Amino acid sequence: MKRRRFLSLGTAVMAAPALPSVTTTATAALPPATLPARGEIIRVVRLVADHWIATHADSGDNGWARATFFSGLMAAHRSTGEVRYLNYARAWAEKHNYGIPGGVTTRHADNHNCIQTYLDLYELEPSANKLTAATDTLRRMVDSSKIDDWWWCDALHMAMPPFARIGRLRGETSYWTKLYQLYNHTKRTRRLWIPSSGLWYRDERFRPDGILSPNGKPVVWSRGDGWVAAGHVKTLKALPSNQSDVPEYRSSLTQLVSSLRPIQRTDGFWNVNLTDPQHLPGPETSGTAFFTYAAGYAVRAGLLPTTTYLPMAATAWNGMVATAVHPDGFLGYVQKVGDRPESSQPVTYESTADFGVGAFLLAGAELAALTD
Repeated sequence: MKRRRFLSLGTAVMAAPALPSVTTTATAALPPATLPARGEIIRVVRLVADHWIATHADSGDNGWARATFFSGLMAAHRSTGEVRYLNYARAWAEKHNYGIPGGVTTRHADNHNCIQTYLDLYELEPSANKLTAATDTLRRMVDSSKIDDWWWCDALHMAMPPFARIGRLRGETSYWTKLYQLYNHTKRTRRLWIPSSGLWYRDERFRPDGILSPNGKPVVWSRGDGWVAAGHVKTLKALPSNQSDVPEYRSSLTQLVSSLRPIQRTDGFWNVNLTDPQHLPGPETSGTAFFTYAAGYAVRAGLLPTTTYLPMAATAWNGMVATAVHPDGFLGYVQKVGDRPESSQPVTYESTADFGVGAFLLAGAELAALTD
């Protein structure tokens, strides 16, 4: 079918600094933005979810990318009560026997991402076999002294929530202890966290003495920070509020989200490089969707002020709906698999990926809950 043509509405609302920190004071006001009614948000969530399912009779593998879609689909199920979404997710998990890519001895965070949907299904329909492999693979990590597995920031989304949720389900705080050890190694030992802004480098190659943009500025990848933001949100949703590491997770999330506000584009999106608006500028949906999810949660949980951050989330959602969602529910402007702004370029109205759809569904479900 004929696709709509995109007309750019502008570049970043302020120039990103040369150093990997974000100034949050003098920022131009974004256009007024309010969330649509819950019914309209749900309509778009259904449109995008239904399009993906209708065009993917094969539910796919259980690797990190498809698992992210199913995490979003289960969020859509919880928001809509749509049984088809639950059935599609259950059939996917059963096709893979609730197993772990690479087997239970794997320590790679990507392979643990599918556990999130297994847990969603278990909570609705408890059955011990659904978590046998999941518990086995994480328990092996808990029982070891190794803590350097999460060498790239995406790992925080893939594996933090499973450790948090299985620890709570089993009532074993050792999962939370291991979670923090792995997290802290990524954050401080590998120095992927940028204390001045709360943003994160994708991995050690992008620290100040490493890879720079063509303009000589730092490379802080939008989707990489989106993974980080979503990982914090899902972990905070799982942990009890009095768990000892919760204050740090909250602080890290709010610092990251706060740093995003002054660099949001006037069309609601964020650029692929958060610190260089001239480096491959243009709308990108996956990072923007994860940031919308995180901002919506931070407002709903009372971590950030509604008057400031709800408009930021609403502008992002409205921008994605107007620019990236095709009339038939196809979701465009998703940067495909990669590890930096240059990956899978150009990003166009016809670019999509399963994990981007999952991120969009997570964002929509979170914002729908805000309207409640």
